[in-house]
Amino acid sequence: MNIAIVGTGYVGLVSGTCFADTGANVTCVDVDEQKISRLQRGEIPIYEPGLDELVKKNVAAGRLKFTTDLASVLDDVQIVFSAVGTPPDEDGSADLKYVLQVARTIGQHLNHYVVVVTKSTVPVGTAAKVRYAIEEELQKRGLSDLEFDVASNPEFLKEGNAIKDFMSPDRVVVGVESEHAKKVLTKLYKPFLINNFRVIFMDIPSAEMTKYAANSMLATRISFMNDIANLCERVGADVNMVRAGIGADTRIGRKFLYAGCGYGGSCFPKDVKALIKTADQNGYSMEVLKAVERVNERQKTVLFDKLVKAFGSKDALKGKTIALWGLSFKPETDDMRESTALVLLALLRDAGCLVRAYDPVAMDECRRRIGETITYCNDMYDAVLDADALLLVTEWKEFRLPTWAVIRKAMKNPLVIDGRNIFDEEDVVENGFEYHCIGK
Repeated sequence: MNIAIVGTGYVGLVSGTCFADTGANVTCVDVDEQKISRLQRGEIPIYEPGLDELVKKNVAAGRLKFTTDLASVLDDVQIVFSAVGTPPDEDGSADLKYVLQVARTIGQHLNHYVVVVTKSTVPVGTAAKVRYAIEEELQKRGLSDLEFDVASNPEFLKEGNAIKDFMSPDRVVVGVESEHAKKVLTKLYKPFLINNFRVIFMDIPSAEMTKYAANSMLATRISFMNDIANLCERVGADVNMVRAGIGADTRIGRKFLYAGCGYGGSCFPKDVKALIKTADQNGYSMEVLKAVERVNERQKTVLFDKLVKAFGSKDALKGKTIALWGLSFKPETDDMRESTALVLLALLRDAGCLVRAYDPVAMDECRRRIGETITYCNDMYDAVLDADALLLVTEWKEFRLPTWAVIRKAMKNPLVIDGRNIFDEEDVVENGFEYHCIGK
């Protein structure tokens, strides 16, 4: 089967590579000539464990190609996936201009039946807009009778674990409007059906809504636990014990019940905002999600608030050296979109702090965003040199078992603020540190 995937960002590149690995012939398309040139040279523009090896493997096998010219590949494909960006507009709604540009390009060059599949996260009703844009272009060419189908196939990939998520999914959600489209997409997903993975077919609006609903539910669990954690601190409870107690309830489960310093990334913040906006546009107010968003924005300042409390005032922070472990919004990615670190860095700089930061992969991305306004360190131990406090922001595995005796000697002031609750409090305190975490 021949397919094209438009957009070589996180979703497009991972999806295209994994489809190629199941035997499909895939052409990834992007208007960014520099990015396509890099991919053709074997350079991967994003960090995702295992992706570079998989790309090289499928390029060598001839199943994965890259181009900037969508028109040149349309004659040879049965399916076109649209995986371009849908950034939040100023009002929080999803910006569909790139999705509709792809649709118009397809309409301008299409000459045979294809299934046009939206892979990007888009609000309900987008497929109808895609269909209209294609039909409008076909009509201009006198091809209004040319048949095609549209479909929705939202992705549920976790950054840092995307390849496993794609190849061994909990479920694959596909929204279709015809039996023909269902037949074509069933053939594409046959390798997954063989392994008994669930491919759930539904109508297109329901598929579009499923993506937003899933991410919003997970964001809700995170903000709920952060709210509980903040209350635990005030009443003398331990959020880790509370989490164990409620997570043992099979109706609730254990996942996404970890308290921390806020969620970020490319999905949760954007999708929550977009779903709130969709509801507003349809005369309904998503009160729960509005609270989820408020709690999360507040939670991103919690480490700074704890730091201020430890030193007595914001003014007392001026000139202090603060060590940061972690910059990306989560481990196993260099993605800093909506990351807690960006909020924290702005607060620390505003307070006159000197910041020494270390992240295993995200420091180049941080440089791109904020330049040389902080000191980028060689490793976790370099970051704590002469520091007045250590703030753990991202729970990378290499941070989990530090040598506290070495850190105690390196730091000027023994203060640790654990934003992800990964350290053993007894161990930290025994080594002479003042220790603060979330929800205890």
